[in-house]
Amino acid sequence: MKKKLVVLSGSGISAESGLGTFRDNGGLWENYKIEEVATPEAWLKSPESVLDFYNIRRRINNTATFNIAHKVIAELEKDFSVSVITQNIDNLHERAGSTHVIHLHGEITKSKSSGPKQESAYYDIVGDELNPGDLCPEGYQLRPHVVWFGEEVPLLSHAAEIVSSADVFLIIGTSLQVYPAAGLIHFCQPDCICYAIDPKAIPIDSNYIHIKETATKGIETFRHNLLKHI
Repeated sequence: MKKKLVVLSGSGISAESGLGTFRDNGGLWENYKIEEVATPEAWLKSPESVLDFYNIRRRINNTATFNIAHKVIAELEKDFSVSVITQNIDNLHERAGSTHVIHLHGEITKSKSSGPKQESAYYDIVGDELNPGDLCPEGYQLRPHVVWFGEEVPLLSHAAEIVSSADVFLIIGTSLQVYPAAGLIHFCQPDCICYAIDPKAIPIDSNYIHIKETATKGIETFRHNLLKHI
């Protein structure tokens, strides 16, 4: 039986594919106020502005290309049972070939109803745009399938269960400053082998093997070390 590798990825892994990060200087969010484009209140106040913002993000996503970090994680499915838990709303993990991806914060390429049954169905967005007048079958305006600030994270409990079953746990491209997702690191079992790939200092325990490199450079070091555990 293959050992279970669980990966928690964040915006840093996709930044190397040209997708703006949330916190770093020069990131996509620097030119926007969160409360105006990424909250339930913003949607109620100006759904057109929210749709425009995510249309821009979707357009960037659709022209981006996955990088070597995404690709190596997918390739590790040959030797491990791999689950990817990502804070990212892009689909670069899937495009690189990963087959089991949990999107904690939603998916930029999908929409859902703005009505009372938001979590019951999701709809693929064809092309780059979701526009006013695009309705779900119940007649409600479709909104981006994104978990906004102030909303619950529906898949958090499921993700915690997956982390608790890991033989090897990898953190890559996340500063571990966004909660509740960052709290997933506390669900690892004592015998789990834990790695973190990030060039900066991040809040991890001393039992982590910290590879202080970017995602695309550190992933090769990780793969070399990981194959020793097969």
